[in-house]
Amino acid sequence: MSEFNNKNKTIWIINQHNMPPEYGHLNRHYNLGKFLKKNLHDPVVFVGSFLHNKNRQVIEDGSLYKVYDKSDYPYVFIKTMDYSKSMFKRVLSMFQFYLNLMKAEKEFKKPDVILGSSSHPLSAFAAIKLARKYKCMSVVEIRDLWPESFFAYNIIKKSNPLAKLFYRGERWLYDNADKIIFTMEGGRDYILEQRWDKASGGTVDIDKVHHLNNGVDLALFDKNKEIYKFNDPDLDDETTFKVIYTGSIRLVNNVKAIVDAAEYLKKNGHEKIQFLIYGEGEDRRDLEKYCTENSVDNLIFKGYADKNTIPFILSRSDLNIVHFEQSNLKKYGASLNKLFEYFASGKPTVSDCEFGYDLIKRYDCGIVIDNASAREIGEAVLKFKNMEKETYQRYCKNARKAAVDYDYEILAKKFIEIIGSK
Repeated sequence: MSEFNNKNKTIWIINQHNMPPEYGHLNRHYNLGKFLKKNLHDPVVFVGSFLHNKNRQVIEDGSLYKVYDKSDYPYVFIKTMDYSKSMFKRVLSMFQFYLNLMKAEKEFKKPDVILGSSSHPLSAFAAIKLARKYKCMSVVEIRDLWPESFFAYNIIKKSNPLAKLFYRGERWLYDNADKIIFTMEGGRDYILEQRWDKASGGTVDIDKVHHLNNGVDLALFDKNKEIYKFNDPDLDDETTFKVIYTGSIRLVNNVKAIVDAAEYLKKNGHEKIQFLIYGEGEDRRDLEKYCTENSVDNLIFKGYADKNTIPFILSRSDLNIVHFEQSNLKKYGASLNKLFEYFASGKPTVSDCEFGYDLIKRYDCGIVIDNASAREIGEAVLKFKNMEKETYQRYCKNARKAAVDYDYEILAKKFIEIIGSK
C-alpha cells in the first residue's frame, strides 16, 4: 500500500448493485461520491449494467462498459447479463461483472484508494486485487455478514460443505484488505466473537476495522420535500392519525405484520387511525385481498412512490413504522436506508425488532418492541396518538437530531478520516 494523504485522491468505488439516483435506490455510494467530490477528491463508481430489482439493461450493444454522463463524476456501467428470472444467471453475472471490470479498469485514471462493497464478495475481491496492481489502499466494505446471512436465513446450512469454503473466502478478505468498513456497528464484535483478531490468536488486525452506517442527504431531503409535492387526500386528511410505511412489499419485509396491527386496532374500535403503505412488491396483491376479505379498511396500499416524493410523504406522517425480520444477526446492528429518511422527516418511529446498537433507542426517537405482536404494535401506535403534544415534539426533535448526525456530508468526512488513518 502506498503512503496516503487526504488531498486530491482518485477513489474507485466498486459495487455491482448500486446505481445513479435517477434509476431509484441503493444510493449509499452515489452520496459518498457526491461529498467526496465536494471535498476535492475524484470518485469513480463502477456498477453492473443490469439494474438490480429494476429489470433494465443499460448496455444494449456489445460494449464492455458505458460511462454515465449526468453526474459531476464518472459513474461506470460494466456489462452484466439479464438475470431477472434466474438465480443461476444472477450468480454468473457476479463473475461476469468481476471479469469485465478487470478488462475495463485500465481505461480509467489510476486510483489512490479502491473500495469494494460486498453486495457480493467478488466486488471486495476485485478491490484487493486491483489495489495490489496499482500499489494503493484497498478498502473492503461489509454491508451484509456474508456468509452468516446465508445461514441465518436458511439459504444454506452450516453443515453444507460450501460453508467452509465461504468462511475461507471471508477470512481472506478480512486478512488482505488494508481497511475494513462495516455498515452495521457491531462488525468488530463479530470478528472478536469468531476469535479472528490477533489478540485471540487470529490474523485480523482489529485496528483496521471501522464502522460507517448508511445515512441521508439532509439538504436534498429538505429540498425535495418542498419541490415534489402532490395532492393525496389521505395525506391531507387532518382528522386522521397517519401511520406510514415506505419500502418494498416482499416476504422479507413481512408487511403482513403491519396489516395485522391495523386489523387489531380496527377490531378494537380505535377510529381515526390510518395506515398508508407506499411501495410495490409481489406480496401486495395477496395483502390487499386479505384486507378486503377481513374489512381492514384502515390500511391503504398507495402503490409505488418516486423516491423524490418520499420526503413530502413522510413530512405528512404522524408516525413512521418499520418491520424487520427476526434473525440472530440483529445483535450486530442494522444499516437500513429507510430508517434515516424516517429520522429526516422529524417524526417518531415504531419498530418491532430491537437491534444491537439500536439507533431508535439511542436517540429516543420512537418505540422499539422486540418481536412485537400485532397487539403490541397497535398499542404503541395508540401511545403516540394519545401522547401529550410536548412529549410528542420531543420525539420529533430527537428524530431530526439522528438525521443530522447521519447526514452523508458528515459520513463522507468520516470516510476520508478512515482512509487517511494509519
